[in-house]
Amino acid sequence: MTPIKTAKRLAPCPSSPNCVSTQATDAGHAIAPFRYKKPRAEAKESLKAAIATMPRTKRVAEDEAYLHYEFTSLLLRFVDDVEFLFDDETKTLHFRSASRTGYGDFGVNRKRMEEIRALAGDKL
Repeated sequence: MTPIKTAKRLAPCPSSPNCVSTQATDAGHAIAPFRYKKPRAEAKESLKAAIATMPRTKRVAEDEAYLHYEFTSLLLRFVDDVEFLFDDETKTLHFRSASRTGYGDFGVNRKRMEEIRALAGDKL
């Protein structure tokens, strides 16, 4: 699968409420980014280690400043795409979490990103 990003920008969220992004400007999709203090490579390894503790995850793409994971739901096997983009200029970790199918997500994408924030936040 081709990563959904361009230089320093993630794809925008669709109009449906099953996506959150640090680069969204509307309240329904916007979420605060993560900040990192370590060098990017170390912060990226810490993030990867935190995500590795979560069930049903698969890393599908990676480059120097980008990560793309697939998260699969337990019961219905829905797949959500989660992308991370490191911005060294501002030490900001942008991300986007979006369902591939359906309309609503019952807040799953937002909850997941807050869980990752809790797992990795102080280790970045």
